[in-house]
Amino acid sequence: MSCCLIAFNCKNERIIKLKVLQFNIWQEGTVVKNGFDAVVNEIIRTDADLIAFSEVRNYNNIDFSKHIVEALKDKGHTYYAQPSQDTGILSKYPIIEQTALYPVKNDHGSITKAIINVLGVEVAFYSGHLDYLNCALYLPRGYDGSTWKKLDSVVTDVKLIQKNNLESMRDEAIDTFIADAENEIKQGRLVIYGGDNNEPSHLDWIEANKNLYDHNGVVINWRNTAELEKHGFKDAYREIFPNPVTHPGFTYPADNPLVPINKLAWSPEADDRDRIDFIFYYPDEKLQLIDTKILGPKGDVSKNKRVLQPTEDIFIEPLNAWPTDHKAVLASFALKF
Repeated sequence: MSCCLIAFNCKNERIIKLKVLQFNIWQEGTVVKNGFDAVVNEIIRTDADLIAFSEVRNYNNIDFSKHIVEALKDKGHTYYAQPSQDTGILSKYPIIEQTALYPVKNDHGSITKAIINVLGVEVAFYSGHLDYLNCALYLPRGYDGSTWKKLDSVVTDVKLIQKNNLESMRDEAIDTFIADAENEIKQGRLVIYGGDNNEPSHLDWIEANKNLYDHNGVVINWRNTAELEKHGFKDAYREIFPNPVTHPGFTYPADNPLVPINKLAWSPEADDRDRIDFIFYYPDEKLQLIDTKILGPKGDVSKNKRVLQPTEDIFIEPLNAWPTDHKAVLASFALKF
């Protein structure tokens, strides 16, 4: 295991920094040349302790968990992982047990859960990749959220948008997570979730930006982030950067210069930039959020063009190749034990 820097506070409690990375790796990095190697290199560079993967496919019957652990070991880094499908978990710390909490079925998303022993503190860590169909964020932008065909007009009726949103399986997945996480909290475990939710945040579609990013006047209480907030979970990015105008925190679609733009844009005539990748955690006196950053290129894709939005977001820009069409989220916590 990699060495941990342990400090002591005035109460003589031990404190370590725990880095959590949420990372949609776009079909295991296979879409981008040398993409898998880029995934490995970004993990090493960020020195992340807990990683939540989206788009684990186990192509050609090769166990991705074994493949990534061996690749990191070859470069001198010890991690732990267990087999999974669609979502995956990688940890510097031993995995006590892992389950498919919300198993993938007909490509309607999944949540993988692991109980991880972090120097004696048990963390329930969840990796989510939620249903990509009925992706209602496209409706106000004039596109169907399942076929991505252009609509005759934009949809701005919030009730219709919410109805379409609930026709996905995202709410079922999030409700399963909340119920399970509440049980883990009762058992005294820390809870952290990282996921590509394929749904925006209610904290991002507000009055102040209703005429930006092709929201077309829509202010909407997006169901799943609102439900997480209602049950006490905190959005790590918005805890640090509460203003979505100065810090929109877009994670998709990312401008990957190695990929033709027609493979990056699903609604080519619209501005569909949004924050759909998240790290959530449940507050606990043992877990203090320090900072959150976006890992990935500064640029985005909007209206079939590569754009650079002047924002105050803090980026960790890619080393060389960037392996995905998403940006990742990196949150650092102080863990007391």
